[in-house]
Amino acid sequence: MTLRHLVFSVLGAAATALIVLATPLLLAERSSGQSVGLTREGSGIGVLSPSAPAGYAGSSACAGCHAGESRDWRDSHHAKAMAIPTEATVRGDFSGAEITVAGSRGRFFREDGKYLVETEGADGKPAVFTVSHTFGWEPLQQYLVALPDGRLQALPWAWDTSPREQGGQRWFHVYGEEAIPLSDPRHWTKALQNWNHMCAECHSTAFDKGYDLAKNSFRSTFSEISVGCESCHGPGAKHIAWASTGVAASDASKGFAATRPPRPIPDWSINPATGSPAKGVARAPGDEVETCARCHSRRGQIASDWAPGRALGATHLPVFLTPDLFEDDGMMRDEVFNDHSFKQSLMYAKGVTCGDCHNPHSGQLKAAGATVCAQCHMPEKFAAVTHTGHQPGAGAPDCISCHMPARTYMVVDRRHDHSFRIPRPDLSVKLGTPNACTDCHKDQGAAWAAAAVERWHGATRQGHQRYAEAFHATRTGNPDAREHLMAIASDPNTPGIARATALTLLPAWPSARSDAVIVAALADPEPMARVAALRGIAGEAADRRWRLGAPSLADPVLIVRMAAAELLADQPLASLSAPDRARLEATFAEYEASHMVNADRAEAHAALGLFRQRQGRLPEAEAAYRTALRLEPGAVIAAVNLADLYRVQGREREADELLRRAVTLAPDAAMVQHALGLSLIRQKRYADAMNHLARAVALD
Repeated sequence: MTLRHLVFSVLGAAATALIVLATPLLLAERSSGQSVGLTREGSGIGVLSPSAPAGYAGSSACAGCHAGESRDWRDSHHAKAMAIPTEATVRGDFSGAEITVAGSRGRFFREDGKYLVETEGADGKPAVFTVSHTFGWEPLQQYLVALPDGRLQALPWAWDTSPREQGGQRWFHVYGEEAIPLSDPRHWTKALQNWNHMCAECHSTAFDKGYDLAKNSFRSTFSEISVGCESCHGPGAKHIAWASTGVAASDASKGFAATRPPRPIPDWSINPATGSPAKGVARAPGDEVETCARCHSRRGQIASDWAPGRALGATHLPVFLTPDLFEDDGMMRDEVFNDHSFKQSLMYAKGVTCGDCHNPHSGQLKAAGATVCAQCHMPEKFAAVTHTGHQPGAGAPDCISCHMPARTYMVVDRRHDHSFRIPRPDLSVKLGTPNACTDCHKDQGAAWAAAAVERWHGATRQGHQRYAEAFHATRTGNPDAREHLMAIASDPNTPGIARATALTLLPAWPSARSDAVIVAALADPEPMARVAALRGIAGEAADRRWRLGAPSLADPVLIVRMAAAELLADQPLASLSAPDRARLEATFAEYEASHMVNADRAEAHAALGLFRQRQGRLPEAEAAYRTALRLEPGAVIAAVNLADLYRVQGREREADELLRRAVTLAPDAAMVQHALGLSLIRQKRYADAMNHLARAVALD
C-alpha cells in the first residue's frame, strides 16, 4: 500500500511497555537506531517490540521450525516494508543531493548520524526534518517524519531504487511534475499522507492506531516494525507452545486462534485440446486470497479485529469498479493493488489463489516471468504464432505482456493488471477502452489491432469479462444501459464485483424489472452485491425498506450490516416489536463503532453526522459535523451537510457564513459552490446566487 492514495471509504510471548510514536525521546532514539525492541542495525526484521499484544511471538521465533520460509521472508519486501534509518536500510543519496520540481525543493543530507531533509513545511517555509523511518524497498523508497503529536508523515520525495542505466538512482517527487500547493489535500503535511491512517495497517504488524480524538493525537504501536509472519497468520505464541509440547495433536488449528480454511486439492491437469486445465476447484470463504486482499486491495478499514479465515468484508469495505479507478471494461486505471482485478478473472473463478503463482513468503514468482504460466497452460500451444500472431524470439510478446497490461504509478512503480483478460482492441474501437496491443504498437490505432486479432482468431471472442458495454452505456447515458445492467447483475457467472457495480448503476434506470433485479440481489452470494442492493432500495418508502432490509441486520458480513443500518437509519423505532427494535439498535451501535475506527478522519465524522441527522438526533449530528471541521477545516462534505442541517433548523445566516468559509478553503469544490448558490436563492439574493451556481457548473 502506498501513501499516494486515499483508501478510506465512507459512505483500516506477552510484553509490557509500549513503543509510543508520540514520545519525542523515543522518536529521537529511534532515529539513531537505539529504540527498545529494535536491532542496533535498525532493520528490526522479525524482532518483537515491547508493545506487542499478548499472544504475539515475533517473526524471529518462527525461524527455528520454518527455516526456509523465514529465509524467503527476510529477503522480501514485506520484511523491509519499514525500518529505522541506517546505512543498511537507507537507499537514497543523503550526501547533500538537491532537487527542485514544480517550485518545490528538497535537499538530502546527514548530520550527527541523522538523515535529514530540507523542504517546505506546513507553513510553506523551508525547514529541516529528521527522517524517522524508511518506508518501502523497491522500486522506490519513501521516508517518514515524526511529528510531536504522534503523526508520521511521508515526505513528498522518494528515491528511485532501480539501476542507474534504467534511469534510477535518483530523487523524484511522488506526484511527478505536478505542483502540490499547501492547499492541496495531497500535500505531504496533510491527512492523505499520514502513515498512521493510510499505511500502518499494511506496513507493520499488530498495529494499534492509538488515536485520541480529544487531543487529536496518536500513540500508535506495533509488534513488529514491518510485515511479519503474524501479519498474515495471526498471533503465534500458542502455536509455538503447541509445536514445542507435542500435545493436542488433534488441534486442527495447531494452536492458532484462527486459520484460513484449506482449499481442496486442485486438479490442474491440462486438457490437450485447449492447452489449459479442464477443471477448477471450490473456493472456501475467507481463503488465501482474502488474506492477501486485506492489504492488496483498494478499501477502507471498518473494524480492527481481522483474523485469518475471515472475509474481507468483515473488517474492510472494498470499492466498486468506479470510473475514477477502473476503465469501463474493469481494467485498472488508478492504483488498485491487484485484488479487484484478480477477482474479475477466470482464474479466480476456477479457484486459483495468489500462492499458485507467487511464493507467499518471498513474494516472488514461482518461475521466471511468463514461464510461471506453464504450470497450468501448455507453452507449445500458447507460445505458437497461431496464438500470439508474432514470431517467437527477442521482443516477442508473452502471456504477461498480452494478458497483464501494465500501468505505472508513483512515477516509477510499474504494476500489472491481474484480471488476465483477452486483449480486446475491438472494444477500444467501440468504447475507447485501452488494450494490450496498442500498449506496444503505439504507432498503430485500435482499428489496426482489432483487424489483426480478427485475422488470427476470428470475429467472435468475448473473454470472461463481458460488462464493458453495460458500464459504458450507463456512463454515457445510453438508454440501452438498463437491459445491459440487468443482464450483468443477474448473471451468476459474471464476477461478483462486476455484478455489484452493475447494481450500483441500475437505480439510475428505474423500472419494475430493474427493481426486481435489485431486490433479488439482496440474496446474492457476493457481499458487495448485497451492499449495492441495499443502497439500491434507499428511495423506497419506510415500510418497504424495513420489509426488504431488516433480514440484512443478521447478515454474517459487517459491510452488509452497515449498509442495512444506513438504509434503516430513519426507521421509526416505536413502530417495531421489542426484538426488532433491539436488533436494529444493536446494528446502529455497530455502525457508529465501525466509523469510530477512523475517528482521526473528518470523513468518518461527516458520515456519522448524516446518519444521526437521518435519525433525528440533530444536536449530535451537528456535533459530528463540527468535529469533522475541527479535524479538517476544508472538509467539503461536512460543511455542506452542516449547512443543510442549519437550513432545516431555519439558521440560514449561519449556513451562509459556514459555506463562505468553505468556499475560501476549497474554492475549486463544485459541491460547496452549489450549496452556497442554493443558500443565496433562499435568501433571495439571486444575482450572487447565479455567480456561484455558474461556478459550480464550470467546476463540475
